[in-house]
Amino acid sequence: MNSLPLFIARRIYGQPGDRRKVSRPAILIATAGVAIGLAVMIITVAVVLGFKHTIRDKVVGFGSHIQVLNVRSVGTDVGEPVCMDDSLVSQLSAIPGVRHVERYTMAQGILKTDQDFLGVMFKGIGPEYDTSFLADNIVEGRLPQFHDSNPLQGEANSREHPYSLVISKTMADKLQLHAGDIVMAYFIGQRVSRVAYRVEAVYQTNMKRFDDLFCITDLYVARQRNSWRGDLCSGAELLVSDFSKLQEVDDRLVEHFTTVGRQDSQGNTLTTLTIYQNYPTVFQWLDLLDINVWIILALMIALAGFTMISGLLIIILERTQMIGVLKAIGARNNTIRSVFLWFAVFVIGRGLLWGNVLGIGIVLLQQWTGFVRLDPQTYYVSQAPMELNLLLILLLNLATLLISILVLVGPSWLVSRIHPARSMRYE
Repeated sequence: MNSLPLFIARRIYGQPGDRRKVSRPAILIATAGVAIGLAVMIITVAVVLGFKHTIRDKVVGFGSHIQVLNVRSVGTDVGEPVCMDDSLVSQLSAIPGVRHVERYTMAQGILKTDQDFLGVMFKGIGPEYDTSFLADNIVEGRLPQFHDSNPLQGEANSREHPYSLVISKTMADKLQLHAGDIVMAYFIGQRVSRVAYRVEAVYQTNMKRFDDLFCITDLYVARQRNSWRGDLCSGAELLVSDFSKLQEVDDRLVEHFTTVGRQDSQGNTLTTLTIYQNYPTVFQWLDLLDINVWIILALMIALAGFTMISGLLIIILERTQMIGVLKAIGARNNTIRSVFLWFAVFVIGRGLLWGNVLGIGIVLLQQWTGFVRLDPQTYYVSQAPMELNLLLILLLNLATLLISILVLVGPSWLVSRIHPARSMRYE
């Protein structure tokens, strides 16, 4: 008896003669509703995941996961130095969850050409710095090797012996510079110093806050501009092994400093800043996307449920005589309800199949061709980033199936209102 509802539902769903009846368009509409709803949900989740991970990677590319710096440098551009010697670097590297430690130094200066000038921030990095993000965003030239000692090997800096520099495309366009050009930089301290640079490469991240501000040069050169000697630098940037455990790693750093002391070898007080603390507005904007996702998911599931309810009611009304016959031969209401619920499962299943094909297909097409273009000044990317997550797609399918069936339980009670004697005369 348990297989009877499934058998009848399968016969009804696959009955060719049913195509001439009004239920066939209703089934097609219900299937389309489920398919479109699921496709929109898949695309929405893919876009949000793509945005969050792409923007996060851009921010991490310039700011790392965690910064260790002088407490007096918090909220300032250059700030006070810390002594980032080998001992301190080794301690930081030994913290569980820390994948990589790299030193950096910030210096303020002005780039000047014969036509124009531009105030910028020079970020000095050494040979241990992870430059994979920069390399992925180079649009002109080649990324140079960075040094923590004098790269000119005793030669005096001049136009004939310049230091290496990487600038953004925004800066290159404003100053009309290209890879291979020589540009002069001026630094204002106790006295004005002039430094010659060769533009080795041009990068473009489409993140205005970075492209408008940051140049990349040697760690040694940035130290010289700040008149810092030895192991003094602005701080260290830490990359963690698992971004989802970022806060745990930061807590371990704080615990470590509490245990061994917060001072470096020269008595400077150390503190930590996570990427969330450095760029709170960016991550708040990304968090707002989650709210939009939940709204879209609710609307699309409501669409699928509404079309399924409409389709099921039409099917029940059209099959009134069949329901009367089944009741006349002894079928119970629950058995007949199960017939129509199984029928709904077939409709929803086909809708899920086409929804997956449509949604995943559009995501893959965007990944391969980038046909959906965006304004990088507004969205930080030139094309809509989409990322497939098979686990989330599976959960979306299961949620759509279960919720659609649950909302059909109520309408299926209409079966119990149909009387065998009256249904025989129903047309």
